[in-house]
Amino acid sequence: MKTETLRVDANTTLALRVYEPDGEVHASIVIGAAMGVRQDFYAAFAAWLARQGFRITTFDYRGHGYSLQGPMRAVRATISDWVHDYEAVVAAAKAARPGVPMYLIGHSLGAQLPGLMADTSAIDGMLGVAAGSGYWRDTAPRVRRMAPLLWGLIVPVATRLCGYFPGKRLGMIGDLPAGVIRQWRRWCLHPRYGMGAEGAAAERRYAAVGFPILSLALADDELMTLRGIEHLAGFYSQAPTRVEILDPHAVGAGRIGHFGFFRPQFSATLWPRAVAALATFRSEPVTSTTH
Repeated sequence: MKTETLRVDANTTLALRVYEPDGEVHASIVIGAAMGVRQDFYAAFAAWLARQGFRITTFDYRGHGYSLQGPMRAVRATISDWVHDYEAVVAAAKAARPGVPMYLIGHSLGAQLPGLMADTSAIDGMLGVAAGSGYWRDTAPRVRRMAPLLWGLIVPVATRLCGYFPGKRLGMIGDLPAGVIRQWRRWCLHPRYGMGAEGAAAERRYAAVGFPILSLALADDELMTLRGIEHLAGFYSQAPTRVEILDPHAVGAGRIGHFGFFRPQFSATLWPRAVAALATFRSEPVTSTTH
């Protein structure tokens, strides 16, 4: 693994980690993180994929993780900026290995944001893990019960007082820039989530995506529901999509949950499924466009 810095614009650099295989590169993969999750979380999975012959790039969105520069209260990032970051990382990864397929593995938010990218022409397929609409009525019961308090009181008040969302202190989500949490709040309160909250331009971008998408739904996901995952798949209205449900008992596990897929304990059971999913994309039509 080597660390890199990617300049996105005059004021923004991102912290990247690149995992190169020892031999032939089968494909290049960018891992898009979930909301509030640092790229460290995916390190073991990324290293394992590299041993299978894939070039892996992980990154932290601006104002978060290793890409944070200065105090978070001074960060002026939004989720829309994070979409731009993600797109820049994809472009850099493609430029580094232009002759091989380019895939995304998106965890939760990491499979939501590609639908808002201006250019998806480099992408040949996406594996979504525990990725669905974040609309509060589409979330799991525990989250749904908490949503009115979270979005109606905790997020607005805590963000105003601190200048950012102090999720670590509150034991929820993680620390997030004010612009990110406020935009995400707007998304989570809209029945059509980010696509609906951002209007017709966002709907057109989702509809322009043509690369194949496989979404893995975890049967014991404590945050997402199957309905929410199917709704997100439906936002990619012109892409070949399918949803598969993973039951922890089928792999001899007591629990997987929203975050468990990427834990090393599943290297022999769940991680090979990611490689198998990537292999299926080669037979799918790819019609992704610049829009």
